Amino acid sequence: MITDSTALDRLIDSLPAQIITTDPDVVATYAADQSQFTDRALPVAVAMPRTTEEVAACVRVAHAHGVAIVPRGAGSGLSGGANTPADAIVLSLHRMTAIRELDTDNRIVVVEPGVITAELRNYVSKAGLYYPPDPGSVEFCTIGGNVATNAGGMCCVKYGVTGDFVLALECVLADGRIVRTGRRTVKGTAGYDLTSLLVGSEGTLAIITEITLRLLPVPRQPQTLVASFSTLDGAGKAVKAISGAGITPSMLEILDRTTVKAVDDMTKMGIGDDTAALLLIQHDGVDAPNVLADIEQHCTSHGAGEIVVSSDPTEAEMLLETRRQALPALERLGDWLLDDVCVPCSRITDLIAAIEQIAQQTGLTIGVFGHAGDGNLHPTVIYDKTDAVSRDAALEAFNAITQKALELGGTITGEHGVGRLKAGWLRRELDPVNIEVHRAIKHAFDPSGVLNPGAVLHFND
Repeated sequence: MITDSTALDRLIDSLPAQIITTDPDVVATYAADQSQFTDRALPVAVAMPRTTEEVAACVRVAHAHGVAIVPRGAGSGLSGGANTPADAIVLSLHRMTAIRELDTDNRIVVVEPGVITAELRNYVSKAGLYYPPDPGSVEFCTIGGNVATNAGGMCCVKYGVTGDFVLALECVLADGRIVRTGRRTVKGTAGYDLTSLLVGSEGTLAIITEITLRLLPVPRQPQTLVASFSTLDGAGKAVKAISGAGITPSMLEILDRTTVKAVDDMTKMGIGDDTAALLLIQHDGVDAPNVLADIEQHCTSHGAGEIVVSSDPTEAEMLLETRRQALPALERLGDWLLDDVCVPCSRITDLIAAIEQIAQQTGLTIGVFGHAGDGNLHPTVIYDKTDAVSRDAALEAFNAITQKALELGGTITGEHGVGRLKAGWLRRELDPVNIEVHRAIKHAFDPSGVLNPGAVLHFND
């Protein structure tokens, strides 16, 4: 670690002046992502390379001085994965924004990590192609950050997560060497699957500088169904029935009573006070009308009240606005702590019911929304960060929810990553041998421990 100003000066002087800054006002804006209850310190500098070679130069110099490096995309993460420990350098990839290649014949696109996800989706759509992953921060998050956390989104139930579309990577290792992993072919089993290992590694194994993604043909315009339920149990049974019938919608989202009320209070949509749960469902297949008719029947047979079905794109967007406004509506209620847990789809209502009990026990408002189709929910704890009692209650609720997800056969994170927020929880989900393997992999890639120390694995893990 840097222990004196002379060492810092030597490090800075060895890098191009255009790519590094120690301006306190600039440096402060790169200290953390959007997470809460996570450790962070001011970095000593921010490097902003423009090419893979400049990334490698930064890493080689930092490695030579034993300085920790924290890779950063847009800083939209919610788990503290981009937070800096003391005496670290942030390596921001926001300048690497080129779309290097679009191969329409093989449906492949090659991009730099700083490309905004929404911009990539729009770019390939003009060529009649589709990049499905759509995180909630799609308008400002980056592809590199998505790969680093294996981000998901509302389309996961049908199309999968970011990692399902990553074919190859170019990365800089902890000592500055450049490595390429993966392939451009549809199939390939040559050697260990290092690409999949690096996807979701949160900057702890290597720094991603180029991503090769597979694309799909643009799907048909989806048809949309919104169903309201007067009981949570009814909504859960409807989800289970839809899944059990072998139906795979392109979207299957759920909002609980607290979230629905918050959205209604903000938007004045007139959803109704008697709505205990809301399901928002889309299907983009050629048989969408028939499939939605089957889905409607499942919803009706399990107690759905009002059901709205639409094939009009404008009306569909209006219906989906309920889901898009979930977090903004809950944010209006106070400070918020967003969780990210995943359980088997059949246990979704068990988790939501448990969260309602946790809210009563802690005296806090907790809204739940998320991806019912794959069991990934986002309980949002509302608290007052100026009140120590409220802060303690929020953390208690957060931990209780995460513990309940594990008890229900789930996982501590579905798409936000472990980061620093849940590094302590990793030992509860993984057995000791698994942790040993994690440590061995980390050591193989980063023997000096300079890449994002403290993220995913604790120092003592």
